[in-house]
Amino acid sequence: MHAITIPEPGGPEALVWAEVPDPVPGEGEVLVEVAASAVNRADILQRQGFYDPPPGASPYPGLECSGRIVALGPGVSGWSVGDEVCALLAGGGYAEKVVVPAGQLLPVPKGVDLVRAAALPEVVCTVWSNVFMVAHLRPGETLLVHGGSSGIGTMAIQLAKAVGARVAVTAGTEEKLARCAELGADILVNYREQDFVEEVKEATGGAGADVILDNMGAKYLDRNVRTLAVNGRLAIIGMQGGVKGELNIGALLSKRAAVSATSLRARPLNEKTSIVAAVREHVWPLAEAGHVRPVVDRELPMPEAAAAHRVVEESGHVGKVLLVAP
Repeated sequence: MHAITIPEPGGPEALVWAEVPDPVPGEGEVLVEVAASAVNRADILQRQGFYDPPPGASPYPGLECSGRIVALGPGVSGWSVGDEVCALLAGGGYAEKVVVPAGQLLPVPKGVDLVRAAALPEVVCTVWSNVFMVAHLRPGETLLVHGGSSGIGTMAIQLAKAVGARVAVTAGTEEKLARCAELGADILVNYREQDFVEEVKEATGGAGADVILDNMGAKYLDRNVRTLAVNGRLAIIGMQGGVKGELNIGALLSKRAAVSATSLRARPLNEKTSIVAAVREHVWPLAEAGHVRPVVDRELPMPEAAAAHRVVEESGHVGKVLLVAP
């Protein structure tokens, strides 16, 4: 088969479409013929040499895919050759075929195109596990999403609205904020021109955000804590703004607030299986009813992964950038 390889870390040009050995499914695994994958920030970090795959994972980038099952490994039940699926991966999505643990498979939701389904697994599992399983967002509460026009952000808006929460977002342009509003965002903050602490406080009558989904890390830590409501929950899922920040414990105590930080890729199989099962139970009915949909900025041929990485690094996109297999 062919896959995007990274012979040496570097810029987008480091991504090389090359012939590689076909993967073989082992116990509890299936082999998927890939229809499409999607670009995530973790792929860019891996390309740059800063984010190695977990032990035993595919060396090729790609944390999600859609496609069709072409072979079953020993011990797999509940799936058949020919099933259309999408999958959460520890790597290997930028390829014509990938091996997937059966517990990380999801059926393509009814009404969703097979290629566009590749935009779902990573963002849905990230949002559901952090905003709902860890931070327990409830109807009537306010969720603040940083990077509202990103793949994660566009999904977080939709899921929060679907359960009856109010949504605040930050984004860097009025065009991106307008797209967030189309998805249901209630409070729109241009982080280049406005202070999200002041804007969220004002919009909530001084209460603040009950849950914050943060991709920035250190840069926003203090301001996020100041934005939290009493009993608020800050869920950190990224480090785009640095890895070391000062945490005001006094402010946290006074609000009886909580800070969590998680990553998805390196979680053990049983944890990923639990998250995927929860997504299938709670999110897939919303997707099939049309309340949640993949937001796709553009589709590019998988051999042109370098161009797709440039698009994501320039941050002008809204939603996901997909790589379509030949």
